[in-house]
Amino acid sequence: MIQFEEIQPAADCPCTGCAARRRECRTRSLSVRDGGHAARTALVLVTAAGVVLGGGGAAGAAETTPDGEGYHDHSAHYELEKRAERRGGEEGEKEKEKEKERGKGEELDVPVPQGQAAPLHGGSDSASRSPGAGAPGPSGVAAAPKLKPATRSEIVKRAKTWVAAGVPYSMEKYWSDGYRQDCSGYVSMAWGLSGNEWTGSLADYGVKVDRDQLQPGDILLFHNTDDPHDGSHVTIFGGWTDYTHGHYLAYEQTRPRTRHQSTPLGYWNNADRYLAYRYKGLVGSTAVQGAPGAPVYPGAKHFRAGQSNAYVEQLGRRLTERGFGKHYRVGPGPRWGEADRRNVEAFQRAQGWRGAAADGYPGPETWRRLFATGAAEGATTEGVRR
Repeated sequence: MIQFEEIQPAADCPCTGCAARRRECRTRSLSVRDGGHAARTALVLVTAAGVVLGGGGAAGAAETTPDGEGYHDHSAHYELEKRAERRGGEEGEKEKEKEKERGKGEELDVPVPQGQAAPLHGGSDSASRSPGAGAPGPSGVAAAPKLKPATRSEIVKRAKTWVAAGVPYSMEKYWSDGYRQDCSGYVSMAWGLSGNEWTGSLADYGVKVDRDQLQPGDILLFHNTDDPHDGSHVTIFGGWTDYTHGHYLAYEQTRPRTRHQSTPLGYWNNADRYLAYRYKGLVGSTAVQGAPGAPVYPGAKHFRAGQSNAYVEQLGRRLTERGFGKHYRVGPGPRWGEADRRNVEAFQRAQGWRGAAADGYPGPETWRRLFATGAAEGATTEGVRR
């Protein structure tokens, strides 16, 4: 008679399933009373019963030795272990892929982590105190930070030095000039700040402007309050790369190293959350930015058909002063008209621009060049039009 006996796993069972699921590891013991073909037939029946009771397949069948004696069955647990190994292998491969992606910031164009505000690396505490807090005044209250004057061409020139050097991205390391090798350290260097700022403090050193007023040396800043150190970013504006002002030349510190390339206005992601700032210490040839005599570009909307405002008259007077007022019959006035457009077009063509870049409507670069008062302000910028 064929009998099945359920017993506990052997003490020296090597399979991991025995330790966790004691009743899942079974031994089927076959009592063979007669030899010959009857015993062999019983062995076949036992094997079939194991398949049915175990759910089918090799994992549920009892294994036997060549002489027909039953022994401890590890096949089911072996299969479970192999499945676990496969799952672990798949998870490991997925994690490796994620790690590769994390190291490809230059391809993903995602913000990278940044450090906190800190003094210049290697400087004395008094000389290199982070300007974010300012030096303490007589009353113990932090004083306003002192800003080093800088022209637009100087800011862009400094930004280019890191591009040429291929400075590697790092939150912890500092370049030879003392600035931290992350996005905010890069802007701190280009603006000539006396310490390493971060995205949470850079706005203190700039004046917020409309994005259509951006000019070389300004920055586009996104400070993510939900995840300040791992979701924020800042770039340096190098000029428009198309006449529609949809893309700009961005100088930025990101993985794996400093780069400059045409970038969608704002950034590749969170574009609408990037705000434009202009360095408070910006100077022209004679005046600090924002002071009388150095007008800020007011925006394209003021120079369209039907518009009447002081900026149109200011533009017309400057065109006349620069010798581009021949289309005015009476003189410049506050209402935008065809004479204004044709005079602006003449000025743009004098810059060597053609086609849509010389359409007669003043953009930030036309305005900058028109009101420039010295050779220093006539420096060219990459990809800039209008």
